[in-house]
Amino acid sequence: MNDYARDLDFLAVHAIGTIELTDPAGEARVCLVPAWQGRVMTSTAAGRSGSSFGWLNRPLIASGAVRPQFNPVGGEERFWLGPEGGPFSLYFAPGAAQTYAEWQVPAALDRESFEVAEQSRKHVRFTHRAVFRNASGSRFDAGIDRRVTLLLPEETNMEWPAEVHAVGYRSENRIINRGAESWTPRSGAPSIWMLGMFPPSPATTVFLPYDPTAPGKTIVNSDYFGALPADRLAVGDGLVCLRIDGAFRSKIGLPCGRDRGICGSYDAMTRTLTLIRYERSRPGDRYVESRWGDQADPFGGDVVNAYNDGPTETGEVMGPFFEIETSSPAAFLHPGGELCHTQEVFHFQGPEQALAEIARELLSANLGKIKNSFNC
Repeated sequence: MNDYARDLDFLAVHAIGTIELTDPAGEARVCLVPAWQGRVMTSTAAGRSGSSFGWLNRPLIASGAVRPQFNPVGGEERFWLGPEGGPFSLYFAPGAAQTYAEWQVPAALDRESFEVAEQSRKHVRFTHRAVFRNASGSRFDAGIDRRVTLLLPEETNMEWPAEVHAVGYRSENRIINRGAESWTPRSGAPSIWMLGMFPPSPATTVFLPYDPTAPGKTIVNSDYFGALPADRLAVGDGLVCLRIDGAFRSKIGLPCGRDRGICGSYDAMTRTLTLIRYERSRPGDRYVESRWGDQADPFGGDVVNAYNDGPTETGEVMGPFFEIETSSPAAFLHPGGELCHTQEVFHFQGPEQALAEIARELLSANLGKIKNSFNC
């Protein structure tokens, strides 16, 4: 894992403009890049010499190249829109085969800069406006409003042992219908999709807590890129765990009603516990389906997902990295209407026993069991 100062210096050397949020009374820092859609590139809990938690695609950034299909520069929290696949996909043109060769990330989510509308020492607000078209030919004139706030310890509604270093931030992400037509199940509707890219290790496990009492047979959807073997996926006792190593392309997700509004990862090598709190799904919510190709229910998608990078069908590896993703319900909006999706990201570093206390308190989960899900 890189240190925070090294990552900031790397971005500066390559003329990437950044905004840094800081805690005047502590060592928490958050680094954002307006030109890359106001994404959080990385953060630290221990000042400039502390660990850097986000994944940066150093070769791509250093090259200065701009790829026409997708520019995976990295960043531990970026703003995207769903769905990725299916009849209402925002990433495939009408009539295009939904294969990797035809996949295209919209420019507004990949190459266009967001405007800085407000800025202080501990928060920044970005705005943007863009037009999107989906695979069914529908047009979406959208306003985007994104606010990121560094959370001071007293603002987190959490407590942690004194020997633990921590950083946390909240992002409030809005999409507004700026057009003249409503977004409906017939036209398709976007959803707000927040993705965090982190460095993998052989000792990392992503965990998605689930509600075992929720109706429905499906606990986890794990067939995005084919079936997962037992040494990659573990399900039981209210936790779905995914093995993370950046060497096997795989993705899982919890359907509406199963999620608990919190998820995260644990890296036993660096003793880093990451937690993401998001808005838990409610009965009747409809989430967009992002699987590529034909879909039985375009609005029967997942609330929260995890992705482990690995070779694609062409043999290319984008990272390696891993992702934790949260989504809003579909934005069925009349003209002028808006939808907001909020999430909070926390990183804790310290002695494993102290991190276990945090996991037990906030997740009602055994950190040792998470750590040993795959004998890491």
